[in-house]
Amino acid sequence: MKRLTLLSLAVALTLPVASHAQLIMTMSNGWSLSFSGNVNAFWVYTKQDNSGPANSSVRTGLLPAFANFEARGKEAGLNLAVHFGFAPQINNAGVHDQFGAQMDMREVYMTVGGSWGQILAGRELALFGRQNILNDQTLFGVGSVGIGAAFAQGGGTTLGRIGYGYIYPNFNAQFTYSTKGGQPGQISVGLFQPSTIQTTPAGNTYDVTALPRVEAEVTYNLKSGKNKFLVWGGALAQSSSNAPTNGTSITSVGGTAGVRADLGGLAVVLSAYTGKGLGTLLMFSNFAGGPIATNDSVARSSLGGYLQVGYAVNKKNTIAASIGLSKLRNASTGEAAGANGGAGALRTQMTSYTGGIYHQWTKSLKVTLEVTKEHQQGTATPSASQLDLSGGFLLFF
Repeated sequence: MKRLTLLSLAVALTLPVASHAQLIMTMSNGWSLSFSGNVNAFWVYTKQDNSGPANSSVRTGLLPAFANFEARGKEAGLNLAVHFGFAPQINNAGVHDQFGAQMDMREVYMTVGGSWGQILAGRELALFGRQNILNDQTLFGVGSVGIGAAFAQGGGTTLGRIGYGYIYPNFNAQFTYSTKGGQPGQISVGLFQPSTIQTTPAGNTYDVTALPRVEAEVTYNLKSGKNKFLVWGGALAQSSSNAPTNGTSITSVGGTAGVRADLGGLAVVLSAYTGKGLGTLLMFSNFAGGPIATNDSVARSSLGGYLQVGYAVNKKNTIAASIGLSKLRNASTGEAAGANGGAGALRTQMTSYTGGIYHQWTKSLKVTLEVTKEHQQGTATPSASQLDLSGGFLLFF
């Protein structure tokens, strides 16, 4: 079974998509070497409401540039491959003299496959929540940037709908088994590098992780005439403690589900997630208060989702719009009242609305125009709104 990278998964799933060519070389030992990728650049203008700051930047969008190198061969009846995915960005982090923009080594993995399925070992996009991002229209645009100058002039990629409808799955070290591809249904289960959890306010660190994190994903594809449907579900579980012995343990769990329906030129995506001890925006991070209560012993709950509708006007032009939100609540116990809001209070809610036009200029060149309105509220973040306007190019090869 061929393992699909983030770029090729996006090409297979998202509206509309530029076809991309590959340089493929066959070596004397029977192995083949291929090279593919993309480069993108966007102008982004942000204006915070209530006389807030306005900022312009020229930057990478949600999808970073990619340079993918892959070698494939077959030995003893096994399909073998190695993959390296370099993901640079073009923008400096708000400064003039930064000698070298951010370079992410996002993908480094090997695959071993056969009629029984495939094992992936290395660094690749995690399973929990990956379908949520791969079906997001803003993967080929900018989407949300993040409210405030620190985000508007930040380095790295934009947020898209990360934190505004799903938690970022990120690229993690893993051993993942997937059932044979090319079938309507597929199951993937992986053991992942566990993540430490920093508490906020600063307190204990949950850095004792005796077992790997477990993530799983189930997908099912169905065709009915010209109509296509994709249904998916995912799960995550991790245990971490703040001391080797006699410490406090936190069990982080999550579930996600979604459906995509392609009905002629109309495409509808509906997805949702829920979790406990995961946090929001970036998984296990301290953004907007973090995944653990102020008494450092109870996990906070989070939930979110998005609804997206796209329509292919013709072979070259698609319009799409979406709405999504992510919520993080105080734990049911262990949260003081007052400014913190008390047990069960809303710590943060991030909501955004995005509309976009996606034009396929050539087979490989895409032009994207988007407008996004983002809003935040809750006890952990001041209430604020921001308008994001963006336009740019993506060239796939």
